Amino acid sequence: MNIKSVLLALLVVLIWGINFSVIKFGLEELPPILFSSLRFFVVAIPAVFFIPFPKTSVWNVLGVGVFLGILKFSFLFVAMKADASAGISSLLLQAQVIFTIILSMFIFKEKISTSQLLGIMIAFIGFGFFFLTVNTSITMFGLILILCAALFWGISNIIMKQVKGVNLLHFMVWVSLVVPLPLFILSYFYESHEPLTILLSSSFKTWASLAFTGYISTLVAFAIWGWLLKNYSAAMVTPFALAIPVVGIISSNILLSEQLSTIESAGALLILFGLF
Repeated sequence: MNIKSVLLALLVVLIWGINFSVIKFGLEELPPILFSSLRFFVVAIPAVFFIPFPKTSVWNVLGVGVFLGILKFSFLFVAMKADASAGISSLLLQAQVIFTIILSMFIFKEKISTSQLLGIMIAFIGFGFFFLTVNTSITMFGLILILCAALFWGISNIIMKQVKGVNLLHFMVWVSLVVPLPLFILSYFYESHEPLTILLSSSFKTWASLAFTGYISTLVAFAIWGWLLKNYSAAMVTPFALAIPVVGIISSNILLSEQLSTIESAGALLILFGLF
């Protein structure tokens, strides 16, 4: 990777690391599925009226919309509402690195080295530590939800990797259009029948959280991430995500005063070492 690509990857790491604390701010006042619906709504509307449909199959747009927008973020936000801290969420979600590499092996026949296989095994051991700490910074339900979210992210990475010659900013705008309506319907029936009342009573901090997670974390960061995956192997790009939980844990400590237990710290170090 050249210097430009490395700097872009690090920018995504910074955005996504801070994003976990920003999400927590939004979830203080909004139900998780409604929050997820709105983050994509603010991206899609009114942008789709000015941005042409990307030069790719509609199935690619629908696939990323479903796996990334609807499934990954819904599972993550539900977990973060009450079952997982921001720092732990930022760490465990990086199981997507392992899922992406494994899926790339089977789908694109990308080869995995002995050192990469060893790293995956070490990271898996680290993830196992968090099963010993349930009901502290994360519940078992939250742990399962976040690992499922990581798998869905891995699947969306595979879809984005095969999208060739496409303006990925345009792609992410149209992906965002897939998400809001299904999630809004789910939120209406399972969270609240009065979403407008909730929105009108929300503070500036909540709206700022929506703006950051929508425009910066979703539109800008995923467009850059998709460009990197398109131009480099998954095994080269996805390990940059190992730095996301470092930023996530530091920012959650500063912004939310979250702390890791001794076992969680040991598990985190194993995961980061394995990913590295």
